[in-house]
Amino acid sequence: MHPATTEPAGPGAALELLVHGVGGTTPEEMLDDPRTVRVTGDNTAAIFRRTVDKDAEKEPERFRHGPVPEAYCWCNLTSGNGSRALWLLLLPFMVVNLAHWMRPPAEGRAAAVRLYGVLVRLVALSLTVLLTAAACEVALDLTAWQCAGSARCADERPWLGFLSVTNGGWWSQPGRRLALAALVPAALVGLLWYLSNRTWSAYEAQRPPRGEQDGDGTTGRQQRPALGRPGFWYGRRLVARLRAAHTAAGFLTIAAAVGGAAARHDRSAGSTTRELLGWALEGALLLGAVVVAWVVCRRGRSEKRLDNRLDRALVGWLPGSSLALLAFAMGYAAWSRPGWRSAHTLPGDTAFSVITLAQGVLVLALASVALHLHRRAPHTRTVLYGLGGPTVAMLACALGGVMSGGVAQRVADWLDGPATPGTGQGPIVGPPVLLSWQASVIPVLLLVLLIPALFLAVRTALTARRLGPVVEAEYEGEKPDPVRTRRIAAVRARAALTDSAPGLVGILSGATLLFGAVALAGSRASGTVPGKAFAGTHPLVESVAEAAQAVGSWLIGFGFILFVTWGRRAYRDASARRTIGILWDVGTFWPRAAHPFAPPCYAERAVPDLAWRMSSWTGRTGGRLVISGHSQGSVLAAAAVWQLPAATRRRVALLTHGSPLERLYGRWFPAYFGPAPLAALHREVHCWRNLWRRTDPIGGPVNLPAEGDKPEVDHKALRDPVVYGRTPEHPLPEPVLGHGDYRADPVFARERTILLDRLPPALPLPVPQQRTDEAQGMSGRSSG
Repeated sequence: MHPATTEPAGPGAALELLVHGVGGTTPEEMLDDPRTVRVTGDNTAAIFRRTVDKDAEKEPERFRHGPVPEAYCWCNLTSGNGSRALWLLLLPFMVVNLAHWMRPPAEGRAAAVRLYGVLVRLVALSLTVLLTAAACEVALDLTAWQCAGSARCADERPWLGFLSVTNGGWWSQPGRRLALAALVPAALVGLLWYLSNRTWSAYEAQRPPRGEQDGDGTTGRQQRPALGRPGFWYGRRLVARLRAAHTAAGFLTIAAAVGGAAARHDRSAGSTTRELLGWALEGALLLGAVVVAWVVCRRGRSEKRLDNRLDRALVGWLPGSSLALLAFAMGYAAWSRPGWRSAHTLPGDTAFSVITLAQGVLVLALASVALHLHRRAPHTRTVLYGLGGPTVAMLACALGGVMSGGVAQRVADWLDGPATPGTGQGPIVGPPVLLSWQASVIPVLLLVLLIPALFLAVRTALTARRLGPVVEAEYEGEKPDPVRTRRIAAVRARAALTDSAPGLVGILSGATLLFGAVALAGSRASGTVPGKAFAGTHPLVESVAEAAQAVGSWLIGFGFILFVTWGRRAYRDASARRTIGILWDVGTFWPRAAHPFAPPCYAERAVPDLAWRMSSWTGRTGGRLVISGHSQGSVLAAAAVWQLPAATRRRVALLTHGSPLERLYGRWFPAYFGPAPLAALHREVHCWRNLWRRTDPIGGPVNLPAEGDKPEVDHKALRDPVVYGRTPEHPLPEPVLGHGDYRADPVFARERTILLDRLPPALPLPVPQQRTDEAQGMSGRSSG
């Protein structure tokens, strides 16, 4: 016997799935009720309802007055426990990973797309080598080689006594000091591997629901948008391969630093056996580097199908063999060499110069490929003529350089005592000359950036003055208030600064590339720090060089201290961790396609969560569903809708508000959120409405006109504030909301109702069997 149903005239089940934006919030705030209950999910990400709505599907009358709200809270994916503070170490890796997704659209240009991906992955690999080289510089060169090899430096630090050359102990030989110090960078590489492996098993292993797509990511003959392909949010195979390659690269870098110093000594000492071992070690290191580069270049992402395979032999063999090679290098360096003395420095200057030059060449090659792709499909809304990816890759290299230089400069300053590192006045020589030159160009770079910053400030002030009459005209019939008008106009003018960000980022990146080349050329030509290089020149030039070196060293040191302080506070303080989480909310939306040590992609958990919830609820109830995403939540909502089977999309409406879909994502990531993909989403989803304000610095229109029977997506700009002055309904001045609180606007509820009404009628909900039996029993007693 079939269960009884509600009356056909009833509205059926309707659900509003709320998705919050950056920074996170609580389910109580999202649902506007202090009593909430978790419906499904865990402590990391979960869906909540009001307690009274927990079993709404068993009480059909709850749907008669509107949809039941649900809140998907995902903020703990980026700001959960204290270990998230360690993600600050991964900032350059996160930034270079963004560059992979910023390529221009490239229909029919598969070879150019593959080359673009290979170049970004090679830039990412150089960052791993750079970070490891910086750790080697601090532990091996500055501490074990220079300080422990200097009687004056070691005597001032008792903890280095057993390594000191004056002690004459077993550890006092340079090779043994280097072998012991190599444990520090090796531990850092191991930590990066651990963090990547742990988050890989928690994030990349989440499977999206299976749709009706066939093996190549198509539906029939229609090619699916990239974010709708089955394997887009399931990148575990690539991340595992890249993690193995980058871990191996780190261990090989340390082995080269330890074993290379011993091999150079043995060649000059004339020991045939050790010399042969040194050549064998360096040959093995070269072979390992070639294998690592081959693994990084060979395979990219597999998006058109759900790739469940793992290259288990490669994933286990490559890091293991590189670790064994590092152990061999440490043992080789620890071989007794009584006559070996540590003098001057290890060849860190050459190593950092090669890394910097390689990064510059890779970024320029990447820019060439990006320009080629952009010319094939140009669009005026794409940032920097398609150069967004190379620009961001350059900034990632700059961040890596600042972090590496900051650590080396601070440690050298600490070991050198009151002397300035690199001047020869202290007990150690100091860090590589290139790092001093790179620090010296930072003040010049900041002065250059002042010019566009002042220009934007003046233009914003003029724009605010020009917007005054426009604001007053929008509130026709209201008595003008100059103070109120200026405040609203100023908020609008500042909100428009977001659209100027690409130009500022482009100037920063271009200046960084130029000054980086100057620093590299200056260090190689002079072989000394800037203060000494310009000694004897014009007094003005000499004083400027000395000032730039001093200020740059101070700035890079201050930045390092600030970085450490911020990380320590974030580890202990949940509110500070949530602030850092905002950075991860924006930067870690994308899968780890370029760098496996980047913070994990929370969307690989959130998108399947949302897609599974929409598919399971509509399939179980036959009801109507509107997914309402604010800010970054609107991006997650759109990505989840793309992953739905066609039958489910017919029962789902999309409501976005304060959405960066076109204003930020469409311009910076045109291949995935550009005009063509967003137009495809408009066609595929049953109905879509977008709310925005002119005072919003993040959200904006999506610029999708009416198409066929589908109306225009954008609502006209919402008034902000809702009323200009005081009214009987609003006796106190209304705030300018900007990016927040869209649901407080009456338009929100009205548009949500319109979307639900446009969806196909919901299937009648079954009446619970217990209530059916009670009704039949009452009917029987009445007839009796």
